[in-house]
Amino acid sequence: MPRPPRIEYPGAIYHVINRGNYRRDVFESVGAAQAFVQVVEEAVARFGWELGAYVVMRNHYHLAIRTPDPNLSAGMHWLQTTFASRFNRFRGVHGHLFQGRFQAVVLQNEGVWARVVDYIHLNPLRAKVVEPKLLPKFRWSSLPRFMQSHCPQGFTAEPWMATLGLDDSPDGWSVYLKHLFDKYGREQAVPENERENWSFGWAIGEDDWKQALADRCKKQPPEVVGSEEVVEPREVRALRWERRFSELMREHGRSPQDLAMNGKGSGWKAQIADQHQRELGTSLVWLAQQLQIPRTARLRTQIWRLRKLRDR
Repeated sequence: MPRPPRIEYPGAIYHVINRGNYRRDVFESVGAAQAFVQVVEEAVARFGWELGAYVVMRNHYHLAIRTPDPNLSAGMHWLQTTFASRFNRFRGVHGHLFQGRFQAVVLQNEGVWARVVDYIHLNPLRAKVVEPKLLPKFRWSSLPRFMQSHCPQGFTAEPWMATLGLDDSPDGWSVYLKHLFDKYGREQAVPENERENWSFGWAIGEDDWKQALADRCKKQPPEVVGSEEVVEPREVRALRWERRFSELMREHGRSPQDLAMNGKGSGWKAQIADQHQRELGTSLVWLAQQLQIPRTARLRTQIWRLRKLRDR
């Protein structure tokens, strides 16, 4: 089966997340959490990464890293397999520890990196694992290590702290901690479903940057990983679909407000869907959602009738 490739290039910044297989508590013991942190440190040194933040929770982890060399996949493969090997050997067990491929969200710049670092450092507080006063002491987070200057090779705060007007110093970290608590306070005043979440999607940044990144990915020559053909990432494909959909809406003289129209006078929807699908092989389910057509079968019938008339 084809699988989406990782988007890798020199200097790329990522928010990396993975969970225990079946959401099991992989890091429920002190030994497991400590062993994972040790492997992260080794991976950072081995692959030359710049680690901006990490946190290890009971059943998942977050990393915010920059890769000077395009080696995220190689490094994460080494990190996860090395930890799994040590974990299983120590316990005398076998099997997968994590729920498949890790998620890697590409970040546009150091400013976005800083916001993701905030999200990671607030994770234990948001999950109610610790009280606010204990956040700077949460042992499985990079926050106390940065604040106490107990950081091994590759732990890097200067680039993202600079975007906040701070430096990597005791005073800088004191101000940063206040910044975190202020952000958490503002977050609590917003409904949970409206709060910022930096764990979804394929890239975080401005639309023009994401489009350029998608185009760059599309132009890359095909590669082969093992026996699996590498294909365009699903998220990049969706971005391409969205751009063409907007273009077709404009070409048909339609606005987003017109999408609420269903019934007579909405035949233009089938025309857009027909052209979009013929050009890009778009999913009918996706098209029905964009066109606000309640049933995919209805759109399928409309397209079939349109094509039948055209072929007469």
